Amino acid sequence: MKIYLSLLFTILSFGITAQTIINGTVKAQKDGTLPGANIYLKGTYDGTSSDTEGRFSFKTSKTGNFTLVVEFMGFETYEKEIVLNGKPIQIDISLKEAFNKLDAVTITAGTFEAGDKKQANTLSSLDMITTAGAMGDVFGALQTLPGTTTNGESGRLFVKGGDSEESQTYIDGALVHTPYNSTAPNTSTRGRFNPFMFKGTIFSTGGYSAEYGQALSSVLLLNTNDMPVEDQLDLSFMTIGPEIAGTKRWKNGAVTATLGYANLGPYMNLVPQNYEWEHAPESASGAISIRQKTGKTGMLKVYSSFDAGNFIIGQLDLDQDKMIDYKLDNNNFFVNTSWITKFGEKRTMTTSASFTRDEDNVSFDTTRFDKQLKGFHIKQVVSQEISSKVTIRSGVEWFKRLKEQTYQTPADTFINSYNNNTLAAFTEAEMYASKQFVTRIGARVEHSDYLNRTNFTPRLTAAWKLNETSQFSMAYGWFYQNPSDDYLIYTNNLDYERADHYTFSYQSSLKGRTLRAELYYKDYRNLAKQNEGEFYLPQTYDNSGSGYAKGFDLFIRDKKTIKYGDYWISYSYLDTKRDYRNYPGMATPTFASKHNLAIVYKHWFGKIRSYAGVNYKYSSPRVYNNPNSTEFNGEHTLAYQTLDISWSFLYRPNIIFYGAVNNVPGFKQEFGRRYAETPDDSGIYRSTTIIPGSGRFFILGCFITLTKKGDQNQLDKIQ
Repeated sequence: MKIYLSLLFTILSFGITAQTIINGTVKAQKDGTLPGANIYLKGTYDGTSSDTEGRFSFKTSKTGNFTLVVEFMGFETYEKEIVLNGKPIQIDISLKEAFNKLDAVTITAGTFEAGDKKQANTLSSLDMITTAGAMGDVFGALQTLPGTTTNGESGRLFVKGGDSEESQTYIDGALVHTPYNSTAPNTSTRGRFNPFMFKGTIFSTGGYSAEYGQALSSVLLLNTNDMPVEDQLDLSFMTIGPEIAGTKRWKNGAVTATLGYANLGPYMNLVPQNYEWEHAPESASGAISIRQKTGKTGMLKVYSSFDAGNFIIGQLDLDQDKMIDYKLDNNNFFVNTSWITKFGEKRTMTTSASFTRDEDNVSFDTTRFDKQLKGFHIKQVVSQEISSKVTIRSGVEWFKRLKEQTYQTPADTFINSYNNNTLAAFTEAEMYASKQFVTRIGARVEHSDYLNRTNFTPRLTAAWKLNETSQFSMAYGWFYQNPSDDYLIYTNNLDYERADHYTFSYQSSLKGRTLRAELYYKDYRNLAKQNEGEFYLPQTYDNSGSGYAKGFDLFIRDKKTIKYGDYWISYSYLDTKRDYRNYPGMATPTFASKHNLAIVYKHWFGKIRSYAGVNYKYSSPRVYNNPNSTEFNGEHTLAYQTLDISWSFLYRPNIIFYGAVNNVPGFKQEFGRRYAETPDDSGIYRSTTIIPGSGRFFILGCFITLTKKGDQNQLDKIQ
């Protein structure tokens, strides 16, 4: 009996002495102790939670080698091998904050992004297309952002001292060769695509990804809508013409078709015009958009559009001192398709392609000038997430551009054309050192068979997160672009044009308020020049041009201070000079304004179910050249000013009335002077002032939406 008692006592004593006490504290590396952390031995039920001071203590009867695990939401899991032998274990644990891209710093240098919930947005995609004065034109709305200069006689994007040809537009990753409508010289144009088709917009004014080339100044990335919610019919009746759009949805897909007609004739008969229109601008357009889910993760998008427009405008021929009719007929056909899918959890593949066929048939006096462009673009991109902190994107693409022009006079016919194929490849890695620091390193290579040239472009961007609301970003890179079609049509003895970007940006966002400031410098080199000699001779052109652009941009957005109100202020300072085209030397280009200001305000009036907007823009005088003067680009335009308003009234849940007026005060606007090609008998070049088509422009509209429930409307398109 004594033996059994002794054995039992030995066993109990061993169990008691084998118990190990584990205690310590759990804290964050930066923010002090962590209450409620889960501490346990892997593979057992032994463990506890930390108290309000981060302290913990528990006993275990286990012996041998075990893994101590500490978990706390938002932090990386801590694991440590320990030996349990009955001796107390004291351990202080410091948890590292877990990495999450949703909370991490994002690169904002040179980029305004909308529609991506991950990013710290400065403008929504809605803002991009509905700002007062933009009249529903994406490019018009972008001209309220810093870094842009308004050229009223053009309507195109001029970004940070760059010509409008230095900006490229992409839809779902594929290039748009002709994003603007055709128009007469010195008359404003607008975007070719219906802005309501886009869910998101990324406007990069410099230092952009290695994925994009052939743009010296900026890229505009437009992402189309995904799957619609339900069947829908939209009817639009405006003073410039009607439009109808219908959407039909099925289980895994949908189709939207749009038809529109515009005729400014009735409008121009009511509103005084500064030009003589023999036939007012008239156009018919249509589009079809197909969405189809493929598999569990894939989405196929196909978009196709056509438009046909024409007009006849009277213009003064300064050389012959008589009025002539300038007639233009344009036909444009565009197809864009994209397919995105996932292969596993960490690999995404995107295929995009586009085709453009654009024809301009122009006649003036006894001369005909016909132009045709065919453009192709195919791109394949693969994105691989190596880890939560490292993602690599690589891709290849092919561009084809076929340009042909025919110039016909009663005596002669001249036909010129060129065909260029460009192959390109890029790769870049986005690497997070922590949630506070990210860098993106990339490179791009291109080869043109027409120029027989190859370029290599490094790109580098980085961002530092100072705290939860503010950050610094920087961007550097080389950017190449082919010379203008105006030159390539006559010669292939040119090299790529080049611009080096240096961008430094600060951004702070807190509770509906955003402050953004940016410094930049652009170094232009290898710019194409047209020297003395006949314009059709190849030896007339070379790459001896150069230039620079430097400036400061400021953007302030406030959606919090004024109840139901929202405003932003943009200011840009620009100092730029260049020697290119037919410039005799370094000079400020005609499209650049030193100071640019935009103030946009929007307000919702709930009691009267109305949304009002106002937009004021100012640009300091631009230069232009007077051939009667010895100083090149020595004359100055008037300062540009406009005050625009818009009003939306929700008559019924599915019916909206809309009105907008540009340049309400009637500010005098003129954009320099147009001069004769040759001097008169007294040696003077005759001239006339370049002015807008009218002192003001207004539009009225009614928008009706028909759905099964009857509660949908188009307010998001016009407010």
